Amino acid sequence: MIDNFLKEFAKLIVENPDSVRVEANEIDKTFSEITIYVDKVDTGKVIGKDGKVINAIKTVIAACKAKSGKSYRINIKSNDEE
Repeated sequence: MIDNFLKEFAKLIVENPDSVRVEANEIDKTFSEITIYVDKVDTGKVIGKDGKVINAIKTVIAACKAKSGKSYRINIKSNDEE
């Protein structure tokens, strides 16, 4: 659910929406790591000036913790860093 939200959100703000992909790795029952892969030229757009966009994304995702009790780590990587 959260990974689908992040994928659709990232597609809205990048220049190359076809290159967006999201991988979710469940570390344990209370923690997941989500990596958003975007084109190299789009990494700055997803991070934002002074990290404002990624911090806003993290704030929204942190609100999901109140409902599910699960914590999330969000990473941004370019597709060539796989």
